[in-house]
Amino acid sequence: MEKLKVDMFIGLNAENFYPQDLMMIKEKLEQMDDDKFFLIQGTEFQKPSIILIIAILLGWERFWLDDVGLGIVKILTCYGCGIWWLIDIISAKDRAKKYNFQKFNQRLSLI
Repeated sequence: MEKLKVDMFIGLNAENFYPQDLMMIKEKLEQMDDDKFFLIQGTEFQKPSIILIIAILLGWERFWLDDVGLGIVKILTCYGCGIWWLIDIISAKDRAKKYNFQKFNQRLSLI
């Protein structure tokens, strides 16, 4: 694939992944055919900063990260008396980055 396209993708999505994941993503994109790039480029990734804000204000970030079962349990237990809510705030950005990397790999496996 063209280096310009790879660099553009990395630049636009740098905040959505861990730095070590970006290196692996770059290698995989460079090996990919140009005609399949649009499938990856069209993938919408969750912004970790937005997930953090949702976690702080609403506590519903698990639904945005496709973790519906735990999201329902979390709400039914009144956010684990606040403890679960606090833990989720601390880990929200990390979970969003892991979710994005899994989503990237899933989309790549479809190609």
